Amino acid sequence: MKFGPVRLEDALGAVVAHTHRLAGRVVKKGFVLDAEAIAALRLAGRTELIAARFEPGDVGENEAASRVAAVLESAGLTLGRAGTGRVNLHAAAAGLLRVNAAKIDRVNTVSDALTVATLPDFAVVAPRDMVATIKVIPFAVAGGELAEVETAAGAGEPAFALHPFRPLAVGLVLTELPGLKASVAEGTIAATRARVAGLTGRMLPPLRCAHAEAPIAAALLALLADGAELLLVAGASATVDRRDVGPAGVVAAGGEIVHFGMPVDPGNLICAGRIGDVPALVLPGCARSPKANGIDLVLQRLFAGLPAGGPEIMRMGVGGLLKETDRPLPRALTEKPVTTARQVAALVLAAGQSTRMAPYNKLLVTDRAGRAMVARVVDNLLSSGARPVLVVTGHRAADVAEALGGRPVTLVDAPDYAAGLSASLKAGIAALPESASAAIVCLGDMPLVTGRMIDRLVAAYDPDEGRAIVVPTHEGRIGNPILWDRAYFPEILALQGDAGARGLLKRHAEQVTEIDMGDDAILRDFDTVESLETLPARLRFAT
Repeated sequence: MKFGPVRLEDALGAVVAHTHRLAGRVVKKGFVLDAEAIAALRLAGRTELIAARFEPGDVGENEAASRVAAVLESAGLTLGRAGTGRVNLHAAAAGLLRVNAAKIDRVNTVSDALTVATLPDFAVVAPRDMVATIKVIPFAVAGGELAEVETAAGAGEPAFALHPFRPLAVGLVLTELPGLKASVAEGTIAATRARVAGLTGRMLPPLRCAHAEAPIAAALLALLADGAELLLVAGASATVDRRDVGPAGVVAAGGEIVHFGMPVDPGNLICAGRIGDVPALVLPGCARSPKANGIDLVLQRLFAGLPAGGPEIMRMGVGGLLKETDRPLPRALTEKPVTTARQVAALVLAAGQSTRMAPYNKLLVTDRAGRAMVARVVDNLLSSGARPVLVVTGHRAADVAEALGGRPVTLVDAPDYAAGLSASLKAGIAALPESASAAIVCLGDMPLVTGRMIDRLVAAYDPDEGRAIVVPTHEGRIGNPILWDRAYFPEILALQGDAGARGLLKRHAEQVTEIDMGDDAILRDFDTVESLETLPARLRFAT
């Protein structure tokens, strides 16, 4: 591939290296020049431009990326469409991803023109999550190099293996001691139920018993009789030895202990056993908390059908430090500047008058569980990593606040909300804290946009890499919400009328990154009575 200045008379079929903004049109980076574009450039006074020209045997970026992706694809993964030299691999089901690091390294060391980036080994993925991206750096790749990469990608064991989660039935035994607060047990049940549900499983009714060997054994046998495929014991006090009460109860029920302890913190005191073919875990005290700890690593493998005994647990030390230590740092380190992660806030626009759904207010209609639409939208946001969450109110502000029921959000008043959408948007932007590097602008009538979708947008945001505006797409259509870097806040604050910030997308096209969600939720708002009938039955709103 030849790269450099090209005179317009020699530029037909060349690939444009930089975007050119002309009167009436934009010739974008990566465009293959045709006669019409060359004429427009000449009319604008250009005589040459920086471009790439293919040589015999060169393979274009999209075809090259597609060929490498096709070789790397394996069961449980699906290929995205090629664009700008990139093809993404997505998970077809929820599960645990295994990555053959040696193979990926071999592929990446063949040529600096072709790269493969993946999630970490043992990453938990949901359906449609991106697990890897194949990116061609230049506009074309020499055919010989591409063939060598394909050979490296296809040799030996597959690069990826997705182990789908199994919907296991989980039994939980909670032991009790005098003086133990009921709230402790309830918190343990809630945290465990959330973990199990997140791995596609279901909880059997928990059993409570005295903190003693025989009652624990009886409870475990009762859960086995109810069909438990995984057993958990949450003790009223921490297990300190494999012969302690919890492990002894597993043995008394006819089981065995295969390993005690793990090189993961928090989670050191986990005890792994089994009763027949059914895994039985005595949980560490940290399992009462919803925060990540060692039990998550073990549960993920068990739900994925992978071994999680002594040899596997003992290899969890690298990456097993799951929390910051309280150990004081040397003075020299504490005096260095600390780099913090970018904070992405979320705005929910909930100030409108809902005229299209009259006589109802779309934000306040409730679903079968009695939850208002705006509350469902906010709950989805709160399940994401976006913080803080600001809700812009105006029309029926008191009712919207009541519907949110004390959720940890900041309410922002838009006194001139009747002036149009821009008024609500500007009120929200103006109220963002200085610590917010960016904001995701969400609509209060889009309850199908999940927290996981929000997290995908946040994960893609990186202004240093030219990803300062992140938009979700489905089948080529741009939806909502949209993430905006702080650099664009002044332009948003200058908007007028009943229009949002979408008009800025064309102006800053080079900074826009599109994330294919594989779901039309990002296109579906519910602002008419008729549209409510198209919601899934479990979310349908009663008017």
